[in-house]
Amino acid sequence: MFSREFAADPYPAYAWLREHAPVRWTRLPSGVEAWLVTRYAEARQALAEPLLSKNPAHHAESAHAKGKTGIPGERKAELMTHLLNIDPPDHTRLRRLVSKAFTPRRVAAFEPRVRELTDALVDGFAERGEADLIHEFAFPLPIYAICDLLGVPREDQDDFRDWAGMMIRHGGGPRGGVGRAVRKMRGYLAELIHRKRLDPGDDLISDLVRASDDGEHLTENEAAAMAFILLFAGFETTVNLVGNGVLALLGHPEERARLQASLAAGDRGLLATGVEELLRWDGPVELATWRYATAPLRVGEQDIAPGDPVLVVLAAADRDPERFTAPDTLDLARRDNQHLGYGHGIHYCLGAPLARLEGRTALERLLTRLPDLALDAEPEELRWRGGLIMRGLRTLPVRFTPVTPAPDGGA
Repeated sequence: MFSREFAADPYPAYAWLREHAPVRWTRLPSGVEAWLVTRYAEARQALAEPLLSKNPAHHAESAHAKGKTGIPGERKAELMTHLLNIDPPDHTRLRRLVSKAFTPRRVAAFEPRVRELTDALVDGFAERGEADLIHEFAFPLPIYAICDLLGVPREDQDDFRDWAGMMIRHGGGPRGGVGRAVRKMRGYLAELIHRKRLDPGDDLISDLVRASDDGEHLTENEAAAMAFILLFAGFETTVNLVGNGVLALLGHPEERARLQASLAAGDRGLLATGVEELLRWDGPVELATWRYATAPLRVGEQDIAPGDPVLVVLAAADRDPERFTAPDTLDLARRDNQHLGYGHGIHYCLGAPLARLEGRTALERLLTRLPDLALDAEPEELRWRGGLIMRGLRTLPVRFTPVTPAPDGGA
């Protein structure tokens, strides 16, 4: 496990684990040991288990303090107080306050802007007949989208793009490029939140500042941590959803043609179920974020000791034949598809509606505007980024018939 070959296709190894050792104690590349949970039933149980804490303070070892778990640099940058690292009742309070700002209505109203951003990015390479869809499309789209949503001024958004690029391209710890990028982002967000308190606008950060519950507000540190995790968790999952999704469609020409025919007929139904299937089949999050046992418990047939870390392997659970018919088959029309791609339970991804919107829009505009899109490399030449939690490509070279951008932005 965790070799380059494994990164390219981890699913055979996960199939073995599901059958022979569905809850297995494993040494990770960082040297930290943890339980890997690979079957759907046990994964769903663990994701909703109250005895599994998200707070790293419950880890029996000191690995988290050394930067071997969690987001590099977050501890030194005072970013720990976000939804991925806390439990009820603090989690309940923060999630309720954040939900008041990050509403489904706000996400739905954001759709025209996501489409505008998507078409502008396609315009940037449409005339060339070739592109790297990760760096020129899948990566900048969610960065600019979440910056717009948060209320980051346009003139500052390229800084966010640079910091985010550092965070996903490099594997350094808190003393490396990742840690520096995290601290720069944290410092900027703290300053921006202070400005929004004095002069609020119609944006998500202003709404986070205004959000209250029985007179209780987010502190500036809580608001900064929440803005950071919305950006960090939101952008990389969408990068991977788009990149993995396009690669899956290019490797399944019949399913891709089926989706293009549906879009050409003005039917968006297959696009909606298709995005869910892409999330299940090769989703953007390979393992759920760290959990730690706070008391003795049993997951499946395995006893877990207090302090033990537990990692739920979403990618393995979503290919479980006990839950999904023909799980290794990509079926864009799959209906019974309660995948775990965005988690389960109280920590279900708050930004899932935005990621789905970005994924649907990106795929629809690419397949419509560049109908003969093709992979411009051999599949075995593609490289996957290192890391334990996320699953995504480093690059995705494609070719297509050059297209002159339409005056109205590609419509």
